[in-house]
Amino acid sequence: MTESITKEKALEILKTVMDPELHKDLVSLNMIQDLQVNDGKVQFTIELTTPACPLKNKIEGDARKAFEGVPGVKEVEIKMSAKVTQSQQMSEQIDLNIKNIVAVASGKGGVGKSTVAVNLAIALAQTGAKVGIMDADIYGPNVPTMMGVSELPQPRNKKLVPAENYQVKIISIGFLVKMGQPLIWRGPLLHSTIRQFLVDVDWGDLDYLVVDLPPGTGDVQLSLAQHIPVTCGVMVTTPQKVSLEDASRGIEMFNKLNIPIAGVVENMGPMILPDGSKLDVFGEGGGEAMANVYGLPFIGRIPLDPEIRKNGDIGQPIIIAEPQSKPAMVFNELACEVAAFISQMNHKE
Repeated sequence: MTESITKEKALEILKTVMDPELHKDLVSLNMIQDLQVNDGKVQFTIELTTPACPLKNKIEGDARKAFEGVPGVKEVEIKMSAKVTQSQQMSEQIDLNIKNIVAVASGKGGVGKSTVAVNLAIALAQTGAKVGIMDADIYGPNVPTMMGVSELPQPRNKKLVPAENYQVKIISIGFLVKMGQPLIWRGPLLHSTIRQFLVDVDWGDLDYLVVDLPPGTGDVQLSLAQHIPVTCGVMVTTPQKVSLEDASRGIEMFNKLNIPIAGVVENMGPMILPDGSKLDVFGEGGGEAMANVYGLPFIGRIPLDPEIRKNGDIGQPIIIAEPQSKPAMVFNELACEVAAFISQMNHKE
């Protein structure tokens, strides 16, 4: 008599499949949904903790392999889905449907922080996540230009409605002041603006809100930490020594504000020439070395490429304009690293 597979047996088998990052089995993590067993056919959905999971193919492969050679199993059908986990701080402190906030910072200006923030936000959105970007660089709001938008929709229900492009919702002081108009604001105005950009904007449901911080360690950073439960920070630097020294101060700032750091990104790394050789315009390896000193993950080295600047200036970030380019691939990997860090951190909570 041929042995049959039961739903209970299938569940026991799935308990042997581990999430490589969370180090627990899929059943304990409640990642197995809609399990059905019928006449030797096993069907279920694996619900990941982020659509940007870098190991989703491995998880699916491990689940399928677990049923190989099991008596009574004729076919295994697996669907993949994702439900982003929420930072507990967000659920406790802010009455908004925003699950996680990622603050992108740099110790100094001119290192491409906004470029990283914009491409990171788009990369997360391209995985299927619901994403917004808040341009908190009050004195130099570049996000509207880089995202190819110039104005906000009409307000709705007494709230600002964010602009939207490339599947990302966008808010910036750049929408609210005339081009070239200087902003000479002190702390209280900065605090209220950051708060308003969070609670007085109709964000809807977001899995990730990427916040492009101004360079340095001033009022906006402090206001953000005081008013917004930031899930994690990303530190952007270039390889040169001066930038690294400033970035170190930014890391210390995150540490003092008790904001976990997802990792260090080295922008403007070696330029890749047409013959495949490299030109170290600003050096190489400084960001990785700094990450090692602080015991932080090194999560991306973005090569110096004129197309990044060119496409950002015309509102078509490199990840949109040249999705197969080396910088675009690095940004995709960066998004996966940040999403994985958040999933692990939220699981520990």
